[in-house]
Amino acid sequence: MLPVTHGAEYTRLMVFLYTLILFGVTLLPYATHMSGVLYLVGAVVLGGGFIAYGWKLWRNYSDALARKTFRYSIVYLSVLFAILLIDHYI
Repeated sequence: MLPVTHGAEYTRLMVFLYTLILFGVTLLPYATHMSGVLYLVGAVVLGGGFIAYGWKLWRNYSDALARKTFRYSIVYLSVLFAILLIDHYI
């Protein structure tokens, strides 16, 4: 609904900014000592990829890139939670 109420450019900017916020939030388990270095490395690498997709989507939008970003977000969450689980049992 955001593109309808605020326009496409604003929505793309919000996607990028929310991706930056998400990156910060995913570092909290390490910052609060709930996870270890394995999770931190995984979160930084996966988050860096997601930020790159968000940046590209904001600056050079295409429907194909939006679909790739969506697919990456599904993989991102799955792998991030898997790493958190593995880190817990190591």
